[in-house]
Amino acid sequence: MSETRIERDSMGELEVPSSALYGAQTQRAVNNFPISGQGLPSAFIHAIARIKLAAAQVNRDLELLDGERAETIVSAAKAIIAGKYDDQFPIDVFQTGSGTSSNMNVNEVIAHLASKGDCEVHPNDHVNMGQSSNDVIPTAIHLSAALAVKNRLLPAMQTLKQAIDAKAKEVDGVVKTGRTHLMDAMPIRLSQELGGWSSQVNQAIERLEDGQKRLSRLAQGGTAVGTGINAHPEFAERMAKTLSEQTELDLSPNDSFFASLASQDAAVELSGHLRTYACAIMKISNDLRWMNSGPLAGLGEIELEALQPGSSIMPGKVNPVIPEATAQVAAQVIGLDSAIAVAGQSGNFQLNVMLPLIAHNLHTSLTLLTQASKLLADPTITTFKVREDNVSEPLSRNPILVTALNSVIGYSDAAALAKKAYQAGRPIVDVAEEETDLSREELERLLDPAQLADGGIPK
Repeated sequence: MSETRIERDSMGELEVPSSALYGAQTQRAVNNFPISGQGLPSAFIHAIARIKLAAAQVNRDLELLDGERAETIVSAAKAIIAGKYDDQFPIDVFQTGSGTSSNMNVNEVIAHLASKGDCEVHPNDHVNMGQSSNDVIPTAIHLSAALAVKNRLLPAMQTLKQAIDAKAKEVDGVVKTGRTHLMDAMPIRLSQELGGWSSQVNQAIERLEDGQKRLSRLAQGGTAVGTGINAHPEFAERMAKTLSEQTELDLSPNDSFFASLASQDAAVELSGHLRTYACAIMKISNDLRWMNSGPLAGLGEIELEALQPGSSIMPGKVNPVIPEATAQVAAQVIGLDSAIAVAGQSGNFQLNVMLPLIAHNLHTSLTLLTQASKLLADPTITTFKVREDNVSEPLSRNPILVTALNSVIGYSDAAALAKKAYQAGRPIVDVAEEETDLSREELERLLDPAQLADGGIPK
């Protein structure tokens, strides 16, 4: 058998691999863009297939497409959505900025799968009916991102928050030295520190849930330049309704197709929320690394579960590998967001022309943050142990506890006590007993770390 076959498009004939389910337009793009070797994410390709499925149903209901062709298109699209043909979408991320090549790739594969016997399905006339790459690709960006946020990232973030909350409850009795500028500060409960993390994650969840409202507004129906040329007047509303039923998302046509085609503001907003969450998990990861540092010469407040050898030369060394990996994820997401911000500015007149880059970077960030959130939850946070001796001993010698005496002896005298206690390496309560008229009992009451962590000097 020949290794290639001849396919035709409006530009002429072209050799295509015999095993390929796509046609000439896809092959031209493969030939034209040998750049990164990275294809677009399967979740994004599946979203395009969802659009084709819905369009076939809508066009059939509008009596624009015959039932047999519609049914074969639906069947082929479902197979793509199920991931059966992921190897048939080879076009590089760095391609034509509208994503036309990837839209036609899906059209061609569906047409090939759907053409049976006397039923010939054309990639443009039938699969792409009532559509343009210029509204399909922005719709696929919104649709695939909204699905990834709802079904993958938000559940992973909830898992992380629940893990933090459970650990906070477990360690509520642990009082430790707080730190500002990496220097000793007033005491806090370990549960309060973890509560800060939980709040960061929860606020990130709130931002993403709010951003879903903008992602749910679709470009579909705008076709070539936003006017809806070649689409039925009811196409946009019916498409949003059909896709909503498919995905259980609350989708609607955007109030301006011109905005949907020319801008990617909702994607830029989503990327910004992902960047903010990346900053949060970077902070959590670095706190864990500092708290785990040592085990002898660092803070050593906690002990993370040992997961793998930490050195090829130093036997017995164990490193905080999950927090380190998570910090790298956060750095990558922040970088991807910068590229998305540049891409979001690239709406020239009636079309943004960096759509494939936006799709790729969004899904990369969504995947990275989803997986990192799960690993940060378990095994990292669920399994760490508190090294109570390393927490309580520095706390007892923390001269900053003297802050609680400000209102009793004044700031200047309190500062002198702190310096003396620090220089002598003695607990502040012992120095204060010698240097003030306050009784030991009163000092212990005023300087009790647990009381101070709970809001101040007890009355």
